[in-house]
Amino acid sequence: MFVELMPPLAGRTVLITIAKVNDKALHVNVIPALAKADETPALTTPLTFTGPPEELDAQLGKHLAGYVQTHQQTASTLAEAKATMEAAAKATQEEAKRKAREHKKASQKLPATATPSSASTVSPVPAELAPSQASTGTLGLFPAC
Repeated sequence: MFVELMPPLAGRTVLITIAKVNDKALHVNVIPALAKADETPALTTPLTFTGPPEELDAQLGKHLAGYVQTHQQTASTLAEAKATMEAAAKATQEEAKRKAREHKKASQKLPATATPSSASTVSPVPAELAPSQASTGTLGLFPAC
């Protein structure tokens, strides 16, 4: 039984409680503690056995070995998922920064190129609109009479 507990004990504390249910049965809880404060609580799911002492002697080690293997796979899967999500978030942030730089470059180039072309394509104002615009300072929808 204790050989099977060595892998989870490498990185965390494991609490084992044993209670007598009746004259023929015991209740055993194996509860791993959090290894780090930011660790997911799913890795602290307790393992509980209830049975006669002879059965627990014969079966507990085998069940603990399976539990430890599942526990390690879960921890590994969670670590991989976290790394994948962090990499995706970093890639998204980099893409957003790249687009912002491109947008900034494009907006800086636009005013410099727009000024000469807009000056050359400005058409002269018809004479009948000139007095109306001068008096109000704005363009009207209808020509002045």
